Amino acid sequence: MLKFIRNYKLPYIVYNYFHKDKLKHNIPLYKKYGVDKKYYSPISSSDFSHLPDSERKIDQNKLTNTDFFKNLSKENQESTLRYDENGYLVLRNFLRPEDADKINEEVDQLVKDGTLKFHYGGKLMFAIHHSEIIKRIGADQKLLDFLSVLLDGKAKLFQSINFINGSQQKTHSDSIHMTTYPLGGLLGVWIALEDVDENNGALHYIPKSHKLPYFLNSDYDNEGNAFRIGKKSYKAYEEFLENKVKELGLKKEIFKAKKGDLLIWHANILHGGEPHLDKNRTRKSLVYHIFDENSVCYHEVTQRPALFEL
Repeated sequence: MLKFIRNYKLPYIVYNYFHKDKLKHNIPLYKKYGVDKKYYSPISSSDFSHLPDSERKIDQNKLTNTDFFKNLSKENQESTLRYDENGYLVLRNFLRPEDADKINEEVDQLVKDGTLKFHYGGKLMFAIHHSEIIKRIGADQKLLDFLSVLLDGKAKLFQSINFINGSQQKTHSDSIHMTTYPLGGLLGVWIALEDVDENNGALHYIPKSHKLPYFLNSDYDNEGNAFRIGKKSYKAYEEFLENKVKELGLKKEIFKAKKGDLLIWHANILHGGEPHLDKNRTRKSLVYHIFDENSVCYHEVTQRPALFEL
């Protein structure tokens, strides 16, 4: 019954109506872009189809002048300078092993005492509200200034997700889940909290795939109507992308990480999780999602505006 209800827009509208404090960030942006929407209304890419695409550009000079970049190793600086071309960057040894251990200890305790519970197939959501170290890392101003240049906007911490095991999620783009107008106003920041390889659910990504078109609801005939969201399952999106990857002959790469390594990816890069083959090993990791404050933020699949919890 609950799954049936989720297919309709009215329950979301009612819920949103009573959470204006978490949705008010979009109100001035609707006005700015001439979008005739209430803060609680459903919204999707079709509401911006009359507006021009806005290309985001990375100012390399501004990037290299950030304090965050200046403190990176030469290897990490070189990876950063290839971000615009590749759609991702890797910062080795970003986090000290002892800090990774502290995060793991705090998360284990939060799960043990019932503060955090698993959702959506193994995700621990919003530990930033309960762990000072997780919040401190994600809200670090030098990091946000650096990410702001990558976004060509103003970076704002949206959420954190902790994983105990690999997500094993099929190849996707974050822009189908966490969407913005203008497009590209999102970054994923993933940190390995222990060593990760192809046997315990490593991430994979497809280099340069961020330069592909943004594949949204209309691309797989899932736009819905005034009363309900699209009828197709999420599996239809995964199959659409799988066929697109084969059609274009794209090749994935697997990110083998050491504890403390960090991966940042573009809003549109295709990525996912490898099978978690060794059931005797965990794959503890932390991901932050960062939005551009100057962009309208919403969820394309469910056509809901994004609620900011912070």
